Amino acid sequence: MHTIDLPQGTLSYRIAGPAKTTGPPVVFVHAFLVDGSVWTRVADHLAARGVRSYAPDWPLGAHHTPLRPDADQSPRGVARQVLAFLEALDLQDVTLVGNDTGGALCQFLLDIDASRIGRLVLTNCDAFDTFPPFPYNVIFRLLRSELRMRINLQPMRWRAFRHSPLGLGLLANKLDPVQTRAWIEPSLRNKEIRRDAARFLRAIDPKDLLGVSTRLKNFTGPVRIVWGTADRAFKPALGQRLQRAFSNATFVEVPGARTFVHLDTPTVLADHIVALSSAQPTQD
Repeated sequence: MHTIDLPQGTLSYRIAGPAKTTGPPVVFVHAFLVDGSVWTRVADHLAARGVRSYAPDWPLGAHHTPLRPDADQSPRGVARQVLAFLEALDLQDVTLVGNDTGGALCQFLLDIDASRIGRLVLTNCDAFDTFPPFPYNVIFRLLRSELRMRINLQPMRWRAFRHSPLGLGLLANKLDPVQTRAWIEPSLRNKEIRRDAARFLRAIDPKDLLGVSTRLKNFTGPVRIVWGTADRAFKPALGQRLQRAFSNATFVEVPGARTFVHLDTPTVLADHIVALSSAQPTQD
């Protein structure tokens, strides 16, 4: 693991792939209550093909180092943290990959400053005013304060609950109990981590993402939307609508995959990232 100091706080991140490569870098943006390890299998496939990738632990409840108390934890603020990471490492012509909550953050980033983004890959994610979808809109309301988060996360200590539909069970066809326990451990143990996560949840406003959707067409780089069709929360119709919001996007269905396409079909997602990364950006 590597760390970097940003204006908002210290960020941990993973690097995979060769240091010297001619291809564009890949940067992953994960979901709420998940860390960058969720991308490991995709990153390994990319590394085997000579692609260098970065998988930070964004401050969404599974991070280990609390942010500074004055850090902007709104979705737009976290998107600015993603941008600050790109600037700190001077990453250019980035292939940005987002999933679930992370897909919404990618959309906010494009709305703020897309100058470092060459192309975008979105898997099943929030879009328009689906932020978040049912049943997560109900679950997130139960976690919107530090105290409520501490109380309502307690059942997640047990694997049976953690992997049930009330926990993380809808996200992938198969979950690693050691990994999922590691995701929730920081919020279970650290009140400052809960503070960061709860502040993010309180700042979510579907109207903000809906507003961003009207400007996605301004991003002229290639976009590939890779959508698991077995997802019970983010339905394919949402992904198809998202495709139409961009000016240069393709939509690809992944049969049998759920929200976490990167866990269910990591090779398929890696193939699409590599294919899109060979496309040249058309932005100024």
